[in-house]
Amino acid sequence: MGIVAGLDSSPDFTRIVVCDTDTGAVLRQGYAPHPVEAPDGGRPSDVDPQAWLLSLGEAAGGGLLEGVQAIGVSAQQNALVPLDAQGNTVRPAMVGGDKRAQVAAADLVDALGGREAWAQAVGCVPQAAQPVTKLRWLAKNEPENALRTAVLLQAHDWLVWQLLGRPVRRTTDRGGASGTGYWSAATGAYRPDLVELALGHQAMMPEVIGPADAAGTTPEGLLISAGTGETMAAAFGLGIGLGDAVVSLGASGSVMAVHPEALADQTGMITSLADATGMHLPVVTTLNAVRTLRGTAELLGLPDLESLSDLAMKSTPGSHGLVLLPYLEGERTPNLPHTAGTLAGLRRESMKPEHLARAAFEGMLCGLADALDVLRGRGVEVRRIFLLGAAAELPAVQASAPSLFGAQVVVPQPADYAAIGAARQAAWALGVSQGTLDPRTPPAWQGAAAQVLEPGEELAVGQAVRQQFTAVREQTHPGAFNS
Repeated sequence: MGIVAGLDSSPDFTRIVVCDTDTGAVLRQGYAPHPVEAPDGGRPSDVDPQAWLLSLGEAAGGGLLEGVQAIGVSAQQNALVPLDAQGNTVRPAMVGGDKRAQVAAADLVDALGGREAWAQAVGCVPQAAQPVTKLRWLAKNEPENALRTAVLLQAHDWLVWQLLGRPVRRTTDRGGASGTGYWSAATGAYRPDLVELALGHQAMMPEVIGPADAAGTTPEGLLISAGTGETMAAAFGLGIGLGDAVVSLGASGSVMAVHPEALADQTGMITSLADATGMHLPVVTTLNAVRTLRGTAELLGLPDLESLSDLAMKSTPGSHGLVLLPYLEGERTPNLPHTAGTLAGLRRESMKPEHLARAAFEGMLCGLADALDVLRGRGVEVRRIFLLGAAAELPAVQASAPSLFGAQVVVPQPADYAAIGAARQAAWALGVSQGTLDPRTPPAWQGAAAQVLEPGEELAVGQAVRQQFTAVREQTHPGAFNS
């Protein structure tokens, strides 16, 4: 038996799990918040990366890493860490879905010749969160900092580099690289011309190493694996494979699935990412998921989502004819950025709070089912769906999701899946270095404990609800998925 650690540096905290290399059993855990916040108490757009190291050190205190042989690093995606030629940060890291870069994203789309050109080049269309878009913002708004920028890293790249003592060689993995907007999952190569298009000049990018490769070894002999982004690490920690999809319920929603090849999508609805195992991870996002539920709860004067769920369960599938198109913040899937939500089917008998509550849940899930269908329409096999997020525990979600999605739904027990995925990567790299594991086959760890929900006899009812939702969508936004 060996011992490895996985650390996940999220936007708000660092979590560390210490695991058995053979089974994946979690032996010890550590946690520490990040000592940064925005003046308004929310998440900042600019963060000194040293804060990540301070949090890491605190989380690893008390001998947590004693006996550990290898460490894997997962970190928040889309954090741009610009370095100068000497390896110093040019400015604080630009993190998260940075709204400052929305105009820059539109500029980049136009500069390359449209959405289709970007989809063909790197498998995704620039969004405000992506590093390539942040580079464009930097060039336009902080030209002196842009000129000083010589090296481009993301959060997990920077943390791995720091753990190794800032060596000359800087590395990343396929998963992290695929989210930058200047690396193609289809070709496995960078597009330096897109960096120059965004930044105004060339810059160095980290070497992309394989899923089971080691980034290096510390002077103390501790192996550090390639690392990856949070999304890829969580998928690896969950143990998803071909035929599996993950639906994540945050304020917005996302659907991703494992696929053997990269998908180029000229509509921009699919973001073609790479995963942490050598496969691909196409992702479709919706702008409206749990924010739909929260808005409905506020409208009905309910204190929380649990109360909304209880109320919805007093209604029946189909919400007595009420249909909610949940496009409250515009929508990305389908591409309707300037639209609003629609409530259809109002009749005297349907104008009751419980029916509106049920329509909110069904509308949210039908929107995510539309996103699943985008992947299915491109040949992605979906037999089993992992449902993540706190809202996945709500009875109204679990009652409707299997029949609306048309597949088995798995609700994993809460766990630090990104950190577990990072630990599994460390175990893989350690095993390969010791000659006990094949670089093509990750360690077979125990799957996540979960609740399994089957569509059962309600499948036909769920499909009827989907048809009703689709009919209202087509009437309100004809051809929305054909544009």
